Amino acid sequence: MDAKRVVDLLYWRDVKTTGVVFGAALLLLLSLTVCSIVSVCSYVGLALLSVTICFRIYKGILQAIQKSDEGHPFKQYLDQEVALSDDMVHKYSDMALAKINKTIGELRRLFLVEDLVDSIKFAVLMWILTYVGALFNGLTLLILGLIGAFSCPIVYEKHQAQIDHYLSLVNNQVKEVVGKIQAKVPGMKRKAE
Repeated sequence: MDAKRVVDLLYWRDVKTTGVVFGAALLLLLSLTVCSIVSVCSYVGLALLSVTICFRIYKGILQAIQKSDEGHPFKQYLDQEVALSDDMVHKYSDMALAKINKTIGELRRLFLVEDLVDSIKFAVLMWILTYVGALFNGLTLLILGLIGAFSCPIVYEKHQAQIDHYLSLVNNQVKEVVGKIQAKVPGMKRKAE
């Protein structure tokens, strides 16, 4: 799936497709709050298998009654190639490896305090995440993230001027406070300054 299709999906360009994707993903995540992932996968597999078996039998009965020779109803899908190419696997594994290596390098930089300001910011983030973890579990955060991913872009698109104005005000305030803190605490100045 290319980036344009993902953007179109998140901005609700095709309401029917976005609704199906959003609804299915939300239903899956909500199902995981009630049942284990093994149960959810089994139920989804059984539901899909029930639909395809019923459709296959229905088409077989219709063909017998109408004495037609249409063949297997899923023939076009059975004939399609579904194997992953070596090039595609190498491309995505190389991209994943590059991201993993970059993340490991950044974590090493933060944990070994290469830059004191960045490491303190990271410590504050970890401290905040302890409170988030106490309030929400990972599945709840995934559900909230999914809802946010499908609602925030469209809200931003409709109210971009007001949101940008208030974000710039907040950004200026944060820069001002950080500047004051860096000026008062020794050793907090960045190397570039």
